[in-house]
Amino acid sequence: MLVNVSYNNKEVTRKVDDLVGKPFPLKERWAMKGIGSPKLFITETSIEICNLLLLDNNTNSCNVELRPKGIIVRFRSLLETFALVIPYYKLSIYKGDFAVYSIFKDHYFIKVKSDTKAIQNYFKKILDYKIENTPTSITDL
Repeated sequence: MLVNVSYNNKEVTRKVDDLVGKPFPLKERWAMKGIGSPKLFITETSIEICNLLLLDNNTNSCNVELRPKGIIVRFRSLLETFALVIPYYKLSIYKGDFAVYSIFKDHYFIKVKSDTKAIQNYFKKILDYKIENTPTSITDL
């Protein structure tokens, strides 16, 4: 789900919380050593996201927030903030070329540079949390 989250819209907030869960409490954030990613520089995107990023001439960057049932990839275009909301069961992360991670959800994708150890560790944290918190079989649902 690609949504504009610039404004405080209760309906959009409810949909996002239903899909990926409410934000972690502060105590859990400390225990996990943070839930937000460092600044990620975008190298390539799907056409829908690319059309939004082409509207301004700023450097294309995003950040990722970890949630209990998924992740939220946020990026800015013009003066608006957009979020790609991805539940774990639709999330695919690939390590492609040297220092590039690809985040996929259905027909949306974002490729980001992973040229620092902090970014690589953050993606490892996402994958580990996804493995721990997704059901292993259809009967677990």
